[in-house]
Amino acid sequence: SSLKASACAVQQEGGLLVRSGKMPSARKANLGGAAAAAALLAAPAFVSMPGGSARAGQQAVQAAQADAAARHAAGQSAGTAPLASGAMVAGAALAGMSVAATRTRGSKRANKGLRASRVAMAAEKVGCVGIVGCSGAVGQEMLKCLEDRNFPTEKVRLFAKRAAGTTVSSSKFGDIVVEPFSVEAAQECEICLLAVSGDFSLEYSPKIGGGPLNTQVVDNSSAWRYDENTPLVVPEINGEGRCSAPLVANPNCTTAVGAMALWPIHQKYKLKKVLMSTYQAASGAGAEGMAELENGLATWVKEGAVPKPEFFAHQLPFNVIPQIDKFQENGYTKEEMKVAWELKKIFGLSDDVKVSCTAVRVPTLRAHSESIVIETEEPINADDVRELLRKSPGVKVVDDPATLQYPMPLNATGQEDVEVGRIRQSLVFGDHGLEFFLSGDQLLRGAALNAVIIAEQAVKARA
Repeated sequence: SSLKASACAVQQEGGLLVRSGKMPSARKANLGGAAAAAALLAAPAFVSMPGGSARAGQQAVQAAQADAAARHAAGQSAGTAPLASGAMVAGAALAGMSVAATRTRGSKRANKGLRASRVAMAAEKVGCVGIVGCSGAVGQEMLKCLEDRNFPTEKVRLFAKRAAGTTVSSSKFGDIVVEPFSVEAAQECEICLLAVSGDFSLEYSPKIGGGPLNTQVVDNSSAWRYDENTPLVVPEINGEGRCSAPLVANPNCTTAVGAMALWPIHQKYKLKKVLMSTYQAASGAGAEGMAELENGLATWVKEGAVPKPEFFAHQLPFNVIPQIDKFQENGYTKEEMKVAWELKKIFGLSDDVKVSCTAVRVPTLRAHSESIVIETEEPINADDVRELLRKSPGVKVVDDPATLQYPMPLNATGQEDVEVGRIRQSLVFGDHGLEFFLSGDQLLRGAALNAVIIAEQAVKARA
């Protein structure tokens, strides 16, 4: 009971309204009409890339409609904000967002295919990998990662509740019929990737694990992150000896993105303080968040006003919302505390190292950004850190102010690496401080990709 209470105290990122100590069941959302069309147009979570597989189109929308988890932001809805002119400009911007994001991600997907050789080709294949919650945003990204990285498995099985019976076309694994979930079916896979609610994972992860094939569970929910017996893993940081555990927890997406840059710095200079501000995309709140942003912009183009918000606490178009998840007694939100809790566990930080975060929802579709200020025990130099990060796995340095090159969410969308730039000496902490900015695809690096890399390491351990 204490384990369940601990796990229930933590929820997934997305602005959920939660009663303390109780994990609500995920409510199913049915995106209809214009909302579904908007999500399909510009939300890469539900659309395969140009030239990619046949998952795009009606099947993707149906799967998303059938099994998307709705999560509501806390607080009372604000009134509409009348905005008068500029409809033509906004219309062009809205179209540009959709087209640019699609084209950018399409080219990056093609480039990633060329990098798939990094998966150990000599590794012995497993017979099956299962994805539970396959029709949600993260579940679909998991399948794409398995394809793009040439994952060593004979087949993939997909599990979902309302999407059961539909067919997903995979460029690598062929046509896959989505199955209703059962423990028995999941245990026919050597590895199960879970993209489900915390409640579901809390109940079924222990039941799936083990069995005749010694099934391993990699869970993307928050249910097991703070259980002392469950490893919380970013493979490039603390994966050694942990990726083959029977149950492995994925970190919060915001934590995972920031950790990629913070870890190599910590190894060399020893972190003393971390002050983070986040700029988190609408997709962090799921399909409903993206649809509300797109529909709000589209309505403003047509009518000159943003409609009253239904999902977020306040209107997101032309606005930012400095709240993600429920407020805690200390004044921080749960999303902000997740960063503090999880960095300490992943890095093995002592209580002397202080981590603070302010999490903000911004009107972008995909990829989270973070502004980070650090104080270190050892003297630190911006030029040395650029070189350090260039050699670090999972990081791409984009830092050339002379040519206006720096990280942006539009460029980070669809990338496996986290972009880091604006690296500069801190005016506050001097020779012992640094400030920088980063952008990373939270559905990839912060969720699906992290889980798939864990699974890759688990396959190697089985060989």
